[in-house]
Amino acid sequence: MSKKKDISRRDFLTKTGGCSLALLSCPAIIANRRPTLRVLGTHVTLQEQLRKMAMKDLGINLEFEPKGSAAVLQKAASNPSSFDLYEQWSDSINILWQAKSIQSLDTKRIANWNEINSLSKTGKVSLDGKIGLGDSPHKLLYVQQDGSLGERLSDSVSFLPYVHNVDSFGYNTKFIEKGTAYETESWAWLLDDRYKGKVGIINAPTIGIFDCALAAQAAGLMKFANIGNMSITEIDQLFSILVAKKESGHFSGFWGSVPQSVDYMVDERVWLESMFSPGVSSARGKGVKVTYASPKEGYRAWQGVLCLSSKTNGQIKDVAYEYLNWWLSGQPGAFIARQGYYISNPQRSRPFMKVSEWDYWYEGKAASEDLRGTDGKISVYKGELRDGGSYLKRFSNIAVWNTVMDNYDYSLEKWYEFLNS
Repeated sequence: MSKKKDISRRDFLTKTGGCSLALLSCPAIIANRRPTLRVLGTHVTLQEQLRKMAMKDLGINLEFEPKGSAAVLQKAASNPSSFDLYEQWSDSINILWQAKSIQSLDTKRIANWNEINSLSKTGKVSLDGKIGLGDSPHKLLYVQQDGSLGERLSDSVSFLPYVHNVDSFGYNTKFIEKGTAYETESWAWLLDDRYKGKVGIINAPTIGIFDCALAAQAAGLMKFANIGNMSITEIDQLFSILVAKKESGHFSGFWGSVPQSVDYMVDERVWLESMFSPGVSSARGKGVKVTYASPKEGYRAWQGVLCLSSKTNGQIKDVAYEYLNWWLSGQPGAFIARQGYYISNPQRSRPFMKVSEWDYWYEGKAASEDLRGTDGKISVYKGELRDGGSYLKRFSNIAVWNTVMDNYDYSLEKWYEFLNS
């Protein structure tokens, strides 16, 4: 949002409150007049620094409610009146859309919509890139004439594509010899007996199941016809393998939030585990030598989404659009780049990043100086290369997208049986 528009909002709020300019010295009175936007999501992006940045730039109150992935989805699907904006990943879209928990967005109200790159709109960021199995975000993006979601272009979309990344697993090179990206690093490591008792998995049914499935297939324990949409038989076989591993003491724990994954690694409870990029950055900032694997089988990719609650309307809906536009304004994208995430219109963020930051995070070049993460601690040291290389390289090697499969309900039941076994 421009400064001019920001000032007019503040003037409007002052006048409609029946206040004179003299009351500007009474911040408590003015603050009570500011609209409050409630955002439900995960610890990944609902960070205090971002909340403060947005409140300052937009002149609003922001309430962030971060939870673990499963808890966020459950609350959003069952109680849309509990939030104004939902923030998570595209694999939750089908569930929320079918539950009528979210409403469509008008792309004409998204100022930089045309800047959003082809990854979100076509599933590919380069001509020779792999779209990946499962629900590539573009398959769920556009609202069709019959109210369903699909690939046909329209001005109505189910979500705003913003932050995104490819995920794999992190491993501590203090205990595990560093592998070669795309050559020797493999999902199979998660089920390797050499690491028995030192493996962590994310406790998110729509994510952890793919980490485990990729590991089982890479280890030669089973094959899937389509790993992005497993059959009942395949799900049964997979969980038979996983339960046997769990009962043998193979898994050390199942983490539910990024901070917990960091604790697992820092405390050496695990040597390798499912990880998100902010967790890797944070663990490195605490002195742990974590490598973020670039599996030869390909990554598990995800698309961050911002969605409007079906109950959001009036002034709060207008404020929600301002917040959506703020995310594509440049500085927020630069901020999240420092934790290893990408924004859907990266060129807008480039001027807000140092050349050394852009070259490392987006271009895959060696760091020309020490780089700090969002926590202010050094997470990248001079001379280091980003695990997996450039943005184009990483997103040209997608094995599967986070997905809610046709047999989701059955897989969910088996997941909890696995956890309780």
